[in-house]
Amino acid sequence: MQGVSETRRETMSAGREAAARAPGQDPARERAADAPRLFDPRYLAGIGAALVLLLAAITSRSVWFLNFVHVLAGVLWTGIDLFIGFVIGPILRRIPPEARRAVIARLTPVMTFLMPTLAIVTGTAGYVLAGRIGYLDLPYPAFAWVVAALTILTLLTVQGMGLLLPLSLTVFFELRKPAPDGARIWRLMRIQIKAVALQGLLQVAILVVMARFVTGF
Repeated sequence: MQGVSETRRETMSAGREAAARAPGQDPARERAADAPRLFDPRYLAGIGAALVLLLAAITSRSVWFLNFVHVLAGVLWTGIDLFIGFVIGPILRRIPPEARRAVIARLTPVMTFLMPTLAIVTGTAGYVLAGRIGYLDLPYPAFAWVVAALTILTLLTVQGMGLLLPLSLTVFFELRKPAPDGARIWRLMRIQIKAVALQGLLQVAILVVMARFVTGF
């Protein structure tokens, strides 16, 4: 009887495994279907809230409020850039490929909408703030610091929107394929990691300029 029971259990277990592997199912395609979506309605709500806050700060007469929005967005933008470039980047180079792909697949959708929004809010609020407190009318050589800030901001924006964003989207869509090209993903990631590190260095440079603004000329 014991042998019959064991055989029955083995048969039932095999039947369950066969049912789990239904004909036509492809594990790679299932993983691709379960991958995170690029767009989430919550991202759109977050972008809308950030732009409303920016508009409120610009239209208000409060320099403090405008400065608060500029500093808040700038701290987030700089902090996330530095964290990704000097903490997450080195970690991604050392973890197994499967874990690396999982992290990128989860991180890319958020970063695609978060970083451009922070860049727009920081740059716009900063430019309006500089005009209100008279920095755009400074004589040389003090105005050279304003030029430096605008130059670094332009470089950050162009690099972020023109290089990092397309790279991130390319990697993301490659990961969603049933059979991702691991070699291509790694090549793109190496470029992306170096670009993010450069982005971090530019963020440090603009912190130096901002420190100069705070302490006076």
